[in-house]
Amino acid sequence: MSRLLTNRNAHDSFITIKTNYTPMKDQIVTYINDPKQLEKLYRTNKSQFKQSFNELYPELKGNTVADFWDERLNYESEAVNWGTGKELVFVIIASLVAGLIAKLPALLNISEDYFYPRNIGFIVFPALTAYFAWKNKLASGKIAFIACAILGSVVFINYLPHVKTSDTLILSCIHLVLFLGSILCFSFVGDYRNIENKRLGFLKYLGDLVVMTGLIGIAGGIMTALTINLFLLIGLHIETFYFNYIGVFAACAAPLVATYLIQTNPQLVGKISPVIAKLFSPLVLVMLVVYLVAIIYSAKNPYNDREFLLIFNALLVGVMALIFFSIAETNQSSKSNTQIWILFLLSIVTIIVNGVAFSAIIFRIVQWGVTPNRAAVLGSNALILINLLLVTFQLYKAAQRKVNISAVGKTIAYYLPVYLIWAIIVTFIFPFLFGFK
Repeated sequence: MSRLLTNRNAHDSFITIKTNYTPMKDQIVTYINDPKQLEKLYRTNKSQFKQSFNELYPELKGNTVADFWDERLNYESEAVNWGTGKELVFVIIASLVAGLIAKLPALLNISEDYFYPRNIGFIVFPALTAYFAWKNKLASGKIAFIACAILGSVVFINYLPHVKTSDTLILSCIHLVLFLGSILCFSFVGDYRNIENKRLGFLKYLGDLVVMTGLIGIAGGIMTALTINLFLLIGLHIETFYFNYIGVFAACAAPLVATYLIQTNPQLVGKISPVIAKLFSPLVLVMLVVYLVAIIYSAKNPYNDREFLLIFNALLVGVMALIFFSIAETNQSSKSNTQIWILFLLSIVTIIVNGVAFSAIIFRIVQWGVTPNRAAVLGSNALILINLLLVTFQLYKAAQRKVNISAVGKTIAYYLPVYLIWAIIVTFIFPFLFGFK
């Protein structure tokens, strides 16, 4: 589809636009020489307007109004923005609350072995969820739903029978973190407008969160080492007090502070995360190929070695996460065809890894029967395999220039609720299905 635009401010020149149109893109093109209508479009949905405009801009470049909007939308201040006072106070209070939750075993004399496996997710996730609910000004009905989901989860997980050898308890605790992550995603998305891009934005946020939290952790580790050693020089041993109080509260605050910095200063990690994704994608691709070849010549295999199968599945999840984060970053940044091909090849190799893990768990079920762990791994591998096949198909089409890279992102975004459903099944149904074994 093509459209002719006249630049009224300069001369009657024509700009040919060739792109896959969406309603927002279509309206931007229609009103490109009407600043008032463009401003109305922008105020209607700022995030969608920015994404649509940035995809159109290479074809609109040279138009005076388009050049102005490019500067307005993509201007990055060199100074660090510390946000509003209310936002900073909210983060400080949320960090203190998270730290107090982490200290509940010491404050209430609760067994750490009982408390932390069940409640580790409630230390930070509710605070992050509350932050986005407040920032996005969610309706009272949605806030009530979030509160009920979190409180219901707290009651459920803490009333499960305390059996140390219970596989269903361990599985429920692990998948509860995924469930709480889904609640965080619900709070992050806010509403149902442009939902696929917001879900993809959530994946990008998770990638940025890992990077920023890691940087804060490194800085905190250096400060901790300096502080403890300085006090040692004057004969004071503060290690126990420091780690039990300052260290715990700082660790709980790190993801909250990282989130605050990401939201107020997206330029801080906005350029780092895409570089990391582009750097590690080809490296991981080479590593996986070499690893698969090495498995053939090694005595280890996931069919008979349970520990090796667990590590194999952890590798699979990690690589899949890298693919998804890379696609989220690629969708927001320049769309290199070379990067798309690398992600396509990485997806192919990951499917092979998934196939090996999937066949191994089926082999173990046939040989030794169904257990909660085997059922959970089988279901997870099946869901991941389907997702990878869908993503790989879209990546191939994107590499062939048949679809835009955004189509790959939409495939990921639409599939995310499937993982939520599986997390709910394993967390809340598996314990009853397998008799709390």
